[in-house]
Formats: sequence, C-alpha cells, structure tokens
Amino acid sequence: MKDWAFDGIDIDWEYPASDDDAANMVLLLQAVRNELDAYASEHAPGYHFQLTIAAPAGSSHYSKLRLADLGRVVDYINLMAYDYAGSWSSVAGHNANLYANTDIPQSTPFNTDDAVKAYLEAGVPPRKLILGMPAYGRSFIGASGMGEPYSGVGLPNKALGSWEAGVWDYKALSKQGLEIMYDEKAQAYYGKYQSGGGICSYDTPETIQKKVSYLKQRGLGGAMFWEASGDGRGQESLVGMSFRSLGNLDQTENLLVYPDSRYKNIASSMEERV
Repeated sequence: MKDWAFDGIDIDWEYPASDDDAANMVLLLQAVRNELDAYASEHAPGYHFQLTIAAPAGSSHYSKLRLADLGRVVDYINLMAYDYAGSWSSVAGHNANLYANTDIPQSTPFNTDDAVKAYLEAGVPPRKLILGMPAYGRSFIGASGMGEPYSGVGLPNKALGSWEAGVWDYKALSKQGLEIMYDEKAQAYYGKYQSGGGICSYDTPETIQKKVSYLKQRGLGGAMFWEASGDGRGQESLVGMSFRSLGNLDQTENLLVYPDSRYKNIASSMEERV
C-alpha cells in the first residue's frame, strides 16, 4: 500500500465457511486496521486509511459471518449484489434483481432486498453498507424467458466483449440487438436475442436509477460497480447514471505523502520524475 500510494485496503475473502473462519476474519480485519492506524500515526497524522471488504449477498454465506463485528471494524462493506444466476443454475434467472418474483420463484433464487435487510438487522450501520451493481450481463442460450430451461451460456469471445463463458461486458450488449424486457416484480431488466434464441440478464441505466432510489430510501452508504471496464459511455454509462442519481461522489482526499515508499517519485510526494 505504501509503496504504490494507495489510500486503503480492500479484503475479498470468498468465503468464510465456519465459525472459526468468521472469527478469524474479524481478527484479521482488526489486525489490518491496527496496522493502518499505526502507519498513519507515524507517517500521516490525522489521515484515515480506509479498510473495506467485499461481502456476499447469498444467505448461505452471509449467515456464517459476524456481521455486527464486521460493521464495527471496517469503513465500508461492499455488498456483491450480483451473480444470482449463471451457468451453475438449472434454469435462466436474473443476475442482480432487487426483489424476488414470487410468480416465477425459480428465476430469482436470490434477491438484493433480502440481503440488505439481513445485514441491517444484524447490526451493520446503513451508511457502511455499499450496494454493488454489475457492469456485465449473463446469457442463457435457448431459454425462452426467465425461469425457463436453457441449453448453454455460450462461448467466450473477447473481440465481442465476452471474457468468460456466458458473461458479457455491459458496453457490448447494445450491439447484440436485444429486445429489452422488464420484470416488474423482480425490478430487473433482461434482453431477448432476436436471432438464435436465448436471453441475457443485465442492469440498464433504468435499473441503476431504481437501485439508487432503493439505497437512498434505506440510508445506505452508496454504490459500487464490478467492474469499471465493462461500463458504457455517455448517457449509457451505468456509473454515470449512478452519479447523476446519487448527486455526488466520495470526496475523501487522497494521501500524497508516502515517505518510505520504495519508489522515488512517490516518496517525494509525486514531485520527482523518474
């Protein structure tokens, strides 16, 4: 961190599988917090290095965590509210739906609202919970609709915007001629392929507006995206829509003084060129 002039540390442990793991996760985070504070005390008095975690939205994982303790130790919990369905699913489903669709329950095995409620009810301060949103979609080839069987997820094609099977950069989806569909109960969009058959679940700018409205109503700390390179441009940008809907960005100042960095330009506060 100090060598590269980062402003904090994010820990992504996927996933603690036992009570011992959950306890050790809290101990690990507390140890990191102590080291960050010690470094700040010596080299950056008054500066607060951020400590964050990526956290699951599936109950089988978050039920094992010590959520209240995590909320006490970290600055933010980045809720990975996506990957609710994919190649592992038995039927086509939504990737990042806000709510369950009780009419087609198999299409929404998970939902964001249940996860948010669980974290808050466990004692996590709302301002520390950050709602994660995907800048990618998941395809289900051969599916006629949500909750329907599918024959596969397709092969990756980097040139077309797919870096792994069944996963497509959001910015690439506008070129695929999808017919946009809306699931009002799940509050989630998906697209139908006009040729070849199948559907693709992904967030649209309209989805982001709904999610930002949701997080504002619940007093959450903000939004995060996985990941930025998949986003579109201009009015189609999901990150841009999030900013416009939220009305502001994190104004935390960057630290520019890392005197013990191994790199001369960083150690000299970016004043020396190498």
